[in-house]
Amino acid sequence: MSTLTEFKSFLVKQNVVALAIAVVIGAALGTLVTALVDDFIMPIIAAAVGGGGEWKEAMWTVGSVKFGVGHFLAALLNFIIIGFVAWRISKIFVKAEPDKPTKICPQCRMSIDAQASRCAHCTSQLSAA
Repeated sequence: MSTLTEFKSFLVKQNVVALAIAVVIGAALGTLVTALVDDFIMPIIAAAVGGGGEWKEAMWTVGSVKFGVGHFLAALLNFIIIGFVAWRISKIFVKAEPDKPTKICPQCRMSIDAQASRCAHCTSQLSAA
């Protein structure tokens, strides 16, 4: 088997191509969400707060030390909004799988698959009920 064939086999077996595609799509989605927040949501917030975004430059001075409180609050608000928008987008595309039926192991009291014949936690044999 040639080196090129082995490398191709590795890429397919290890799902490297699928992982690469996921990273590229994730980066593009991150850019899209950031643009949505920066271009549409933050201008609304800036208009509601007033001052045209001057609050982002607010400083808290203690002696000779200056803390960029406005910059920090703007970054925190951006993070919260971007996180919320990404979460809502993920809710649209990612559907939760229905919960599998479970039962309780009579020996260790852990939750296991309802069709299991042996407990995955304590390995006790389960009776066929």
